[in-house]
Parts: sequence; structure tokens; C-alpha cells
Amino acid sequence: MEQFTPDFLQQFRSIIDSKDKEKAIEMLNDLHPADIAALYEELDLNEAEFVNLLLDADKAADVLVELDEDDRRKMLEDLPADVIAKQVIDQLETDDAVDVMRDLDEEIQEEVLSRIDDMEQAGDIVDLLKYDEDTAGGIMGTEMVIVNENWSMAECVKEMRLQAETMDEIYYVYVIDDDERLKGIFPLKKMITNPGASKVKYVMEQDPVSVKTDTPIDEVAQTIEKYDIVAVPVVDSIGRLVGRITVDDVMDEVREQSERGYQLASGISQDIESTDTVIEQTKARLPWLLIGIGGGIASATILGGFESSLATNPALALFIPLIGGTGGNVGIQSSAIVVQGLANGTLDIKNAWQQVLKESGVATINATIISLLVFLYNYFFLDNNAITAAVSLSLFAVVLFASIFGTIVPLTLEKFKIDPALATGPFITITSDIIGVLIYMGVCEVLL
Repeated sequence: MEQFTPDFLQQFRSIIDSKDKEKAIEMLNDLHPADIAALYEELDLNEAEFVNLLLDADKAADVLVELDEDDRRKMLEDLPADVIAKQVIDQLETDDAVDVMRDLDEEIQEEVLSRIDDMEQAGDIVDLLKYDEDTAGGIMGTEMVIVNENWSMAECVKEMRLQAETMDEIYYVYVIDDDERLKGIFPLKKMITNPGASKVKYVMEQDPVSVKTDTPIDEVAQTIEKYDIVAVPVVDSIGRLVGRITVDDVMDEVREQSERGYQLASGISQDIESTDTVIEQTKARLPWLLIGIGGGIASATILGGFESSLATNPALALFIPLIGGTGGNVGIQSSAIVVQGLANGTLDIKNAWQQVLKESGVATINATIISLLVFLYNYFFLDNNAITAAVSLSLFAVVLFASIFGTIVPLTLEKFKIDPALATGPFITITSDIIGVLIYMGVCEVLL
């Protein structure tokens, strides 16, 4: 992607200020739609709208698709329904058109759909909007080259040429039967090497890899990665071919999900960007900070219940940060491994107990080593055998608990269809801290 220098931006802004359309168009012609979208982020809304008017309809639509969702919504707000239909939706493939439509209010969606000239395209968009946007059906496109398994090679080539005229890119040619069920993929090489074959079904590659309309996006990405394909066909519940998903569509969605997961793990409750306003960022970040304060108050309340023990043995307070910090770190490590396994498909929720048992073994080894090291340190530098034993036993118990807890929580969230990335952030840290303090003070109370 183009990296714009300060000199370039200053020159471009001066061209906009002077309303020099010809010079602006000349500079824009050398840029890819994705680069123009990146340029928009450096401009204010009025400047971006001026630039948008200089682009032809096809390129302006491509730029709109490349924009961040918030920036795209701002651009769409100022466009009438007729312009959106004729100059945006008509220029896009169905999957990109659906992305744009999802940014509109329902009332505007209906008005835009009513103004689309191509009724087949409008119908496809309506059908795609019904799917969950986090599934294969929600991101698939309907533009495909499709041939029937019973066609002759001559019929096949003729039909392929007709269908290809309306498409920007052709990845695969899909073969269906008379009931529109996916039967195979027609290899273009066969068209050259076996031009005399009687029917398509004799040269097609049978049983192609496919996904269903309700397949989650992460599973679609795993399928494309596993089989090294650039596009995957989408079928309905009875095997009928309804669309296709290309690798660029998946990458966009995976990137967005990754960003959402990272923010969730960092204690940010909403999808925000660095360009969002102070109020928007505050609203997204404040909830978990307040929950963190609640966790701190809970820990302080627990410690208050052991005030007499702390007064009698002040040295106990020295190890509270060690207990809480270690528990939080161990919990995050365990949950991160589970979340990663769930994300890349190496961990199946059906085998959850195997992961718990494995994590228990790892936790036991880690807990033994950590508690032993702390025991040796306290034995030589702390003149109190009771506290030495209490700290080591507590640390062993906390590491074991945090590790198992950090494993079980994301598995449970996944089972209930909640983003398991939630378990890699403040939730684990706060809980481990509270339980860690409770375990520590309870052990100390018994031993001292």
C-alpha cells in the first residue's frame, strides 16, 4: 500500500484548495483504489468528498469498499439512495455490494434496493443480507462461471465465454447437475488437452472442497489455507451451489475478527480505531476499567478480613503482588493457548477434557518449579519458616488454579458461542487476582 509523505499530502491538499481538478485526477490515476482509500484517511470529510467526485463510478465504488467501515458510513450519509444504487451498488460484485448495504439503515436499504436496475442483482443482495455476516453465506459472492455436467465441450466453451464477459476475475469454473447441485470443478487445462471430450462430466474434477452457507468465517479461512485454494464454492443444506468465497474476502474478515479479538483481550469492549473521537474511545475502554476497580475493591475487602494476620505478620503483605501477578500471568498463558487452538482448528471443543488434563500436567510442573524457587529464596533470606511454607504452598495452588481456570473459561465461552478472546484479557487477570489473594490468605491463616 502507498505510503504518503508529508510533501505529497501538502501538495495534494493545495491542489484541492485550488480546485485544480485536472491535476488532482492526474495524481489519482496512478493510485490503486486501496491507496486512495488510505489517502482518504489523511483528509477531512469535505476533502474526501471532493476527491470522490473526481473518480469514475467504477473506481469510486472500489474505493468505497476499501474504506474503513466508519469512514464508509460517513461517505454514504451524504449520498442519496439513487446515487448509491446507480453509482455504487451497480458497479460492485454482490459480496462487496452487501458489505456496503450493511452500513445503511434498513429504510435506506429498501430505498436503494428499489432503485437498482438489475433485478437479479437486487434479488441476490436481498438473499445475501439474510445470512449472518460472520458466516460463509454472509461474505460470499454470486458471480461465478457455471457449467452443466451434461453439456458438450462446445456448449461449455460457448457458455463460459458468455458468462465471463460480466466478471472481473475468474478463479474456477464450477460444474453442477440438473438440480443445481455442485458436482465438480472444470479444469481449464482440459479444454485445451481434451477438446473432443463428449461431456463435461468426463473431464471434471469430482467432489471439490466446499463449505456450507452457515460455516463460520474462521472455518472457511482454515479450509482455504488447508487446501491451498484461492476460492471455495458455497453450497446450501442440500448441496446446491449458491456462491463462492475468494481468499481476499476471507482475509478481510479474518483481519477484522483478529482486531476485534485483540481489542477484546485488551479490555476494549467495542471495535474502535485510533482515529475515533475521545468520547468513542472512552466509552469502549471504560467498562473493563470499572470492572477492574471492582476487582481491586474485592481484593481489598478480602485482605481486610485478614487484617489481624497481616498485623501480626507484616511480611505477608510483601508477597501479595507476587501471588496476584503470577496467577494472572499463568491464567493468560493458558487461555491464550486455548484461544489460539480454537481459532486455527487444532483444538476441538469435543476434546476439551484432554486439553484440561494436559494443562493440569503442565501446571503441576510449572507450579512445582516456581514454588520451589520461591521456597529456596525465602528459606535463605526470610527468617520465618511458617511464612516461607505458606507462600510456597499458596503459589503452588494459585498457579494450578489459574492454569486450569484459564483453560476451562475459553472452552466454556466457545461452547456457548461467546468470543473466547474475552478469556485472554482482564477477565482472567481480575479473577485470578481475587482467587489468588483468597487462597494465599486462607493458607496463611491455617499455617500461621
